Amino acid sequence: MGQHVLLVTRAAHFAAERHVHQRRKGEHAEPYFNHVSEVAALLAEATDGKEPELIAAGYLHDTIEDQNVTHAELEERFGREVSDLVLEVTDDKSLEKQERKRLQIVHAAHLSHYAKMLKLADKCANLRALLTSPPPDWSAQRRGEYFDWARDVVEGCRRVNVKLEAEFDRLYARRGEATGGQP
Repeated sequence: MGQHVLLVTRAAHFAAERHVHQRRKGEHAEPYFNHVSEVAALLAEATDGKEPELIAAGYLHDTIEDQNVTHAELEERFGREVSDLVLEVTDDKSLEKQERKRLQIVHAAHLSHYAKMLKLADKCANLRALLTSPPPDWSAQRRGEYFDWARDVVEGCRRVNVKLEAEFDRLYARRGEATGGQP
């Protein structure tokens, strides 16, 4: 048990250090660490704290994509299971944004069980953010498009965790709040 606590707390600390200068896009410009912490918490709750590698990956899931951390660095610090999981959910930033979004939908059904859970938790956290602190420059239409895109990604991630799926569905049902009732 002690090793599991150590893994998760080291991942949290590493993520906090790497994302220290990054802010969320929302109107409140929250520290980005709040996002990865929320993803990790969703995963901890969904697994009753029994999957420390998954929880650690929740903290680390954006480090390769956003902070120029390498897979090898994550593997050295956190082990192969965690590093491979982070890599599996990492977008290829060399591609155009629309292509990355399309590929998330296409690849979702082919992800591993834990990667699907991580995607679900990430999308839940993102919908929560759009409901509580949307980016000020995002129109109601753009917020609605994000909700719909997230739904399309999540459709490929179903049948992995009832708690995460229920949370996503609860948040998606609030789409009208994010769009001011616009379709």
